[in-house]
Amino acid sequence: MTKKQKKTRNRILLVLAIFIVLLILDKTGMLENVHPIIQFVIYLIPYIIIGFDVIKKACINISHGQVFDENFLMMIATFGAFGIREYSEALAVMLFYQVGELFQSYAVGKSRQSITELMSIAPETANRVEEDGSVSEIDPEEVSIGDILLVRAGEKIPVDAIVVEGESFIDTAALTGESVPRRVKVDDEVISGCLNGEGLLKVRATKAYEDSTVAKILELVENASNKKSRMENFITRFARYYTPVVTIGAVLLAVIPPLLGQIPLSDSIRRACIFLIVSCPCALVISVPLGFFGGIGASSKIGVLVKGSNFLESVALVDTVVFDKTGTLTKGEFKVTEIIPAGNDVDYKELLKIAAHGEALSNHPIAKSVLFAYTEGTKLIDNGNWKNQIDFGLIEEASSKEIAGRGLSVLYEGKELLLGSAKLMEEKNISFNRADSAGTVVYVAIDGKYLGAVVISDVIKDGAADAIRSMKEAGVKKTVMLTGDRKKAAEDVAGKIGADEVIAELLPADKVSRVENLLSSLDNGSKLAFVGDGINDAPVLMRADVGIAMGSLGSDAAIEAADIVIMDDDISKISTVMKIARKTIRIVKENIVFALAVKLIILVLGALGLTTMWLAVFGDVGVAVIAILNSMRALKND
Repeated sequence: MTKKQKKTRNRILLVLAIFIVLLILDKTGMLENVHPIIQFVIYLIPYIIIGFDVIKKACINISHGQVFDENFLMMIATFGAFGIREYSEALAVMLFYQVGELFQSYAVGKSRQSITELMSIAPETANRVEEDGSVSEIDPEEVSIGDILLVRAGEKIPVDAIVVEGESFIDTAALTGESVPRRVKVDDEVISGCLNGEGLLKVRATKAYEDSTVAKILELVENASNKKSRMENFITRFARYYTPVVTIGAVLLAVIPPLLGQIPLSDSIRRACIFLIVSCPCALVISVPLGFFGGIGASSKIGVLVKGSNFLESVALVDTVVFDKTGTLTKGEFKVTEIIPAGNDVDYKELLKIAAHGEALSNHPIAKSVLFAYTEGTKLIDNGNWKNQIDFGLIEEASSKEIAGRGLSVLYEGKELLLGSAKLMEEKNISFNRADSAGTVVYVAIDGKYLGAVVISDVIKDGAADAIRSMKEAGVKKTVMLTGDRKKAAEDVAGKIGADEVIAELLPADKVSRVENLLSSLDNGSKLAFVGDGINDAPVLMRADVGIAMGSLGSDAAIEAADIVIMDDDISKISTVMKIARKTIRIVKENIVFALAVKLIILVLGALGLTTMWLAVFGDVGVAVIAILNSMRALKND
């Protein structure tokens, strides 16, 4: 509890003890012979102790033109109770109202805790290594790109960077929800806000603080509460009109029956007070935002940032999920998966050697994967227990040239070596056997003779198939994969992960039009989510009903455009967020129905004079407490 909450708790306990004593004295008839003025003072003292802040807030709000709120309702209702000498009821109403307020304050603090824990990821200082080797402590905002920083054991990484010296294990739990530390070494990327576990690291800053992951996360968290769901906006508008209406209704209920001679003035005022007490909209105004806040907090616990309750509400309605392939469903790491010699002229090893030498001068990811397979070994040949070096004496560097969209050519042992697509072979009139393998096929020919092919495939992420299955179990009806890859490779990946539909050979601009077509075909009320990570995914992320970005490996543009960010790129968390969202919506709806139903029943009974202020207190405080307890269930990921 905070200091303020502890003070309120102590006041409640003090006044509760006084109230119990007064209630016993009243029920035993010991206060009957006490002068009315003394009775009034006896009850007024604990009333002021417990209710002075409510009255103060009401008066301040009235002076600012904000008349109709729960403080005003409580003040008028209890003043009315004092006016008809219902002192114990007046004290009880204010006492239990404060109990409800304390409970609300504690519940809100609890739900905020999981989100505000993220605020602790912000590093307070950075240790910059100067040119003379000395280390100076500076503010993280003073770090420039290229600065060398020293990160000691137990310190937070201040900005996104690359390790240039040392090895260690870093704790990413605050960002990703992943409890297992991650090992980092030279040339590995590290993100700001992570905790260095044990070793000494020197890192080179790749981003300024304001552009780093930690700064962007804090900005997302701070702005999350500004984006309200439709339900929250409805409750806000509802309370704005509801409170003045019930206040006017209470006045009419107090005045009209006595004027018509139906009931005494004291009875009509009592009914009006009951009407005011039970009509307080606290249960709705508190529990609905609290439920959404709990859902956002539950998501942040697993390393998923939801930028607002409106997006949490939308993801609960998603029944179609569209994925980008590379970097989302696959790792974006190309590996040699098949070697296909054309005949007996060359074997597997010789074919890979020739292809690697031809690709040695290229920086293309496919070229690098062929080179890696040759120099570091591949299990496709002799279990990969060997390593080789490129012999640059076999190739003429000056002869190497790219053939746009087709491949490349280079002189190998004085002969023209061609490496590339089927179109390159056709253009050079080389007879070859077309490979029907999934993945990117590099055909190899030397001096006009076809030698074979090397197949390179993107590696599917671990758990991608399980993630798709979990989404189906969570209520997703259709999963679609969009990619610029050739159809055969795309269909192979889609088949392995269980995607319902695949659309291949797309340009970046085509993805937007495809998503728009899918949006137009949705059932009324259903939503579409797009999951991506690259810069070219940003327009699609913005166009989708719900944009979900990969936060760890994703581009800044994608993260900015997205509505939900998965900090560790684990797409299996999408189904978890869907379940959290649907549970949150269910809880919020339960609270709305329960609160309105109970209040309506007690309002009718109160207007007819068939209930007491005690039931009115339950209709206000009791309903609010039950609704708050129900909202706190959203914090749990069950």
